[in-house]
Amino acid sequence: MALAERPFSPRQREILAAARTLLTTEGVEALTVGRIAKALEIKPPSLYKHFAGKREIEAALIAEGLEKQAEALEPAQGDLATLATAYRAFARANPQLYRLMTERALPHDLLPRGLEARAAAPLLKAAGDADLSRALWGFVHGMVTLELAGRFPPWAKLDRAWAKAVLALTR
Repeated sequence: MALAERPFSPRQREILAAARTLLTTEGVEALTVGRIAKALEIKPPSLYKHFAGKREIEAALIAEGLEKQAEALEPAQGDLATLATAYRAFARANPQLYRLMTERALPHDLLPRGLEARAAAPLLKAAGDADLSRALWGFVHGMVTLELAGRFPPWAKLDRAWAKAVLALTR
């Protein structure tokens, strides 16, 4: 059974809350066993009584993120424009969680069964084809990543760029 499929103990929930706070306020780089332990005012080895390591903590946060992302995208009901808007809104509202979810390989073995498929289903429904859904995800992910990294010039009209791109993709 994947880690995130088991109910978390109260102490595990505390650890995850501290990790979530660090992630949100200080970024992905702050997610270290030492920093999480310090936030809880405990010694780092104490965390290993509750999680095998940082990878398990990150996997639990990623699972939460994939759940939230699925909940944000499912109402699009196959409409690509609505989906792209919801995807962008999710990433912008959760920039550090989004980075954690997308900047490295997923810990497939630690995620709940079916969660990845649920998170991908709205895009697959909108695209109608697995290959096209991957290409569309490449577009929305690339645009969001560049936006979150501040790579567009300050005068760029990103809302307009998104609208034009989505219109082009839906033709």
